[in-house]
Amino acid sequence: MTVYFHEGDLPDGLDLGLQVAIDSETMGLRFRRDPLCVVQLSSGDGNAHVVRLNRPAYDCPNLKRLLTDPKVLKIFHFGRFDIGMFDLHLGVETRPVYCTKIASKLARTYTDRHGLKDVAKELAGVDMSKAQQSSDWGAAELSQAQLDYAASDVLYLHAIMNRLNEMLVREGRMELAQACFDFLPVRSRLDLAGWDEIDIFAHA
Repeated sequence: MTVYFHEGDLPDGLDLGLQVAIDSETMGLRFRRDPLCVVQLSSGDGNAHVVRLNRPAYDCPNLKRLLTDPKVLKIFHFGRFDIGMFDLHLGVETRPVYCTKIASKLARTYTDRHGLKDVAKELAGVDMSKAQQSSDWGAAELSQAQLDYAASDVLYLHAIMNRLNEMLVREGRMELAQACFDFLPVRSRLDLAGWDEIDIFAHA
């Protein structure tokens, strides 16, 4: 595994293929309080690219172009949060997308453990460490442990997606999953607009 570190944006001419695993690191989990700091990506080749964003300008045209490219599938785990952060700070709507957490909840109905650590262990045979999850992602310099942690969150998403797709097809839920993925950017916009804790589909 090689972790490539980039300041501000992805390098010109970088081709990550038609399916890119993406995750982000922030200073917390509240949209307007906590800034977006880092975006990590992998083409599924066992390597990762970690971008430390320039705040508050967020001048990253290559990354924005990738996030909005209609020919490139963006693979997330709990993409609802990352997509919302990209909308808020980068000003882009990320499409098309795939979320392994949604797929897990639709396919792995025999468990309520759908966090990335649990899903990766069962479907990819990987025991992931979450030790750096709550570290300071806004620091002037990122440690090697932070870079390795960021990379680990995207290295296995292609393999996980492939396994989940097999399960979704087997259980006849692939079409339902795709409809959820298509709606996900809208769900993120609802979060940003103040409907994050309200189920607009509920009767009450």
